[in-house]
Amino acid sequence: MTADSPLLSEPPALEILRRVYGHEAFRGQQAAIIDHVVSGGDALVLMPTGGGKSVCYQIPAMLRDGVGIVVSPLIALMQDQVAALQQMGVAADVLNSSQTLDDMRAVEAQLRKGTLQLLYVAPERLLTPRFLELLHTLKVSLFAIDEAHCVSQWGHDFRPEYIQLSVLHQQFPNVPRIALTATADKETQAEIRTRLALDDAEIYLNSFDRPNIRYRVVERTDAKRQLLAILERDHVGSAGIVYCQSRKKVDETAAWLRDRKINALPYHAGMDADARRKNQQRFLREESVVMVATVAFGMGIDKPDVRFVAHLDLPSTIEAYYQETGRAGRDGAPADAWLAFGLSDVVLLRRRIEESELSDARKIVSRRKLDALLGFCEATSCRRMALLAYLGEQSQPCGNCDICLDPGESWDASIAAQKMLSVCWRTGQRFGVGHLIDVLRGDATEKVTRFGHAQLPVFGIGRDIDANAWKSLARQLVSLGYLVVQSDQFNTLAVSETARPILKGEEKLNLRRATVNMGSGKKARRNGTSEATTAAALARADVAPDLWDALRARRRDLAAAQNLPPYVIFHDATLLEIAHRMPATLADFLAIPGIGERKMKRYGADFLEVLAAYR
Repeated sequence: MTADSPLLSEPPALEILRRVYGHEAFRGQQAAIIDHVVSGGDALVLMPTGGGKSVCYQIPAMLRDGVGIVVSPLIALMQDQVAALQQMGVAADVLNSSQTLDDMRAVEAQLRKGTLQLLYVAPERLLTPRFLELLHTLKVSLFAIDEAHCVSQWGHDFRPEYIQLSVLHQQFPNVPRIALTATADKETQAEIRTRLALDDAEIYLNSFDRPNIRYRVVERTDAKRQLLAILERDHVGSAGIVYCQSRKKVDETAAWLRDRKINALPYHAGMDADARRKNQQRFLREESVVMVATVAFGMGIDKPDVRFVAHLDLPSTIEAYYQETGRAGRDGAPADAWLAFGLSDVVLLRRRIEESELSDARKIVSRRKLDALLGFCEATSCRRMALLAYLGEQSQPCGNCDICLDPGESWDASIAAQKMLSVCWRTGQRFGVGHLIDVLRGDATEKVTRFGHAQLPVFGIGRDIDANAWKSLARQLVSLGYLVVQSDQFNTLAVSETARPILKGEEKLNLRRATVNMGSGKKARRNGTSEATTAAALARADVAPDLWDALRARRRDLAAAQNLPPYVIFHDATLLEIAHRMPATLADFLAIPGIGERKMKRYGADFLEVLAAYR
């Protein structure tokens, strides 16, 4: 072998990527981040879900002397990542409250022997005096702080313990630290740097775009039936997540879907811990479970083949929405993000802000975040552009959101808005939307008659527009700030000062007509479905469905024998490559993306056996 042989000149990080992970090249800024951390520098990494954040600290931990300490907020996340690393032959382990005392002692023994390359811990454990003392006796190669947005008190996943992680800089000033997150606007980025003492850290900001996710927003009419229509049309047999605001709604929705033959499970903090754990394990290990959950579920879920994330209620902020929808399509295959919302969502979220004990400054920030979310929902142009613009990134129309695919009809709502604002004003600004619509439509209900509103000059001026359209307009006027919800038990509406130009005819108001349908999308567009995606992928790869089923069955059996999710053995994309390339020897497996040396030796013979029957 000559001195300039590619193998001899291969950079150490790239050699590990090829040998351990089974990939030939880094993506985006991965190589630069790894070089920076290996050389001892601190880093703040902002990279979308599925973008390869883990590699940015795992490879440096393998290249530097000592053990890399990974701070992670959830037990499930730690266990999945450790299982995946162990499958690749990496010396990794975890310390958490789910372990027995003997298990913890065994892990600590490995730490003292110096045999571990990576250890995952929760912030609560890391911050204990005993664990910090243990760290001082070890050679620590780096600290990785995953889900770093948890440090932000402005954020949706705030964890008080994360604020205390600045102790790492104080007690271990010479150990490099890398903080990573998929969700952080400029305020959150600044807070991460300040609270984690990363003021001098290099910032690596990758594109937040997830082009494989199709964003769709519809007006909520009957949320469960709208969701069912989408599942039956687009996602038969798919794994997915459905988010609801309340525990009661989670239980009711999961039961309703099960009654209609959907394999749905509930998840929320009010459940028995063992039942919650079992449901999560089923979601991770089975291939067609729909998890109906509160936002207590999902952070750090590594399941790559989630084909849809649906929101039956409005999320709290754009950051929360981006984080939650980002759990779909981690494998890069097409996925759906579907949101149904209504006026009640807007009312509820505005009231929560006003009635909270937040300081005035925090209320201002919370209102701004809510307004940004509503602006995204009421967008009349590309949703992806609006989403990325909020995250500080400029883009072009994506061609893969509901508005790009079906722009619908926009209309001049100026006169209709004047009518609704006038009725609100003339009835004393002390009634809810239902009563205002009755007056507009000229419905002489008992309440309208009792208050004498049938005698007003505005009575019946909106007979030409149906009640649902008026309801949609009211929601949009509240979202845009022209109508405000007053803090009382009846959700009464008042006219905002900002509505004056509309009332006086000085300003035009163009709105997109509401998409009140059961799914928002033509049935022919099925490339977000697992069924259609798989069929198309098999056709492109010239793979017989029965071979695909046989390979999946073998993967499932291997995973079950080790109590692992199937994707920890091989992702679908890797399995598809196996079916397409039909490797004939163990060495042939190394040419397939996602298969390193350890997995080739561990599973190659099993899959060669399956392939032999199809040659």
